[in-house]
Amino acid sequence: MTPKGYSASIARVGQTAIYFRQTMTRSLKKGPFVYERLLKKIEGKRPSEAGVIKVWVRDAVIAPKMVGFTFGVYNGQKHLDVTCTEEMVGHRLGEFSPAKRFTRHGGKMQKELDQAKRETEIAAAKAAKGAEPAKK
Repeated sequence: MTPKGYSASIARVGQTAIYFRQTMTRSLKKGPFVYERLLKKIEGKRPSEAGVIKVWVRDAVIAPKMVGFTFGVYNGQKHLDVTCTEEMVGHRLGEFSPAKRFTRHGGKMQKELDQAKRETEIAAAKAAKGAEPAKK
């Protein structure tokens, strides 16, 4: 018997069973969430003439009508330009406008790697500078 909210697909590890959580998708009866006001904004316009269309709705699904248009998707701080292509159809606008900034993983080991990388770049620049006068 599977627990509530879990799918029937399981993986057996020894005598215990691991159940995988079922992902909830939007019902086929309802269809994808396409923001109607967004479709009205692009209706009758060409992608080259429209410019950047500012949008605050990150969960709107990209429809085939939106291909070629550039949207300024709000990420909580500013509007990031997202140009819709055919590969993006079916995805949400918010997927292409990251809301969180990645700060690199730190630590002593990372600092040593960065220092070694800088030293190799400096050595390569010096070698290239030394080779320049010899050509003249």
